[in-house]
Amino acid sequence: MHNKEHITGLITENKLLPLFYNDSDEISIQILRALYDAGVRIVEYTNRGENALHNFKLLKKFTEENLPGMHLGIGTIKTKKQAKKFIDAGCDFIVSPIISKEIAEIADDKKLLWIPGCMTPTEIAQAEELGAEIIKIFPGNTLGPAFIKSVKDVFPDLKFIPTGGVEPEENNLREWFKAGVVAVGLGSKLISTNMVNDKNYLGIRQLTEKLLQILKEI
Repeated sequence: MHNKEHITGLITENKLLPLFYNDSDEISIQILRALYDAGVRIVEYTNRGENALHNFKLLKKFTEENLPGMHLGIGTIKTKKQAKKFIDAGCDFIVSPIISKEIAEIADDKKLLWIPGCMTPTEIAQAEELGAEIIKIFPGNTLGPAFIKSVKDVFPDLKFIPTGGVEPEENNLREWFKAGVVAVGLGSKLISTNMVNDKNYLGIRQLTEKLLQILKEI
């Protein structure tokens, strides 16, 4: 199992945490491969459909056989029961849209990084108390970079990742990093429904490559 420091390091190094879900295991594998070919080494697969566990197991197997160095986490985990299932399936880290003491405890017990979603200073404080080191600021577009700037001084030991509505273009990204985030979470703005429907995996790869280049320069 990959330790917390390793995953934390990968996130801050890559500056990008792509996240997606697709009902089709085949499409999910193709998206993952496109991200990998672009240079991504850490991905959050979201638990947003009934095939999530089945697909995750296949992605995990595919990764082990074909994508050396790729790390797979699971997102949208809201209960201890869900967390347990995906831990058994070999997830490398857990992302939640909420704060849950039970999820924090099971992740800690398994020495896994847990990234909770927060929207207020009180929630951030609760997450820190439960041992979170990285906070997902969600929804990012509602709060904006100015929010990060304000809370960063209050929580100097925490790392922040905005998710939800982050734009994959240079000015928007610069604003977030200037405000003090360590990485950005990108879902449908990176892996768009149109590209997925058109099976345009090359398009996903090229956009991701471009994005990683911008992030490197930032």
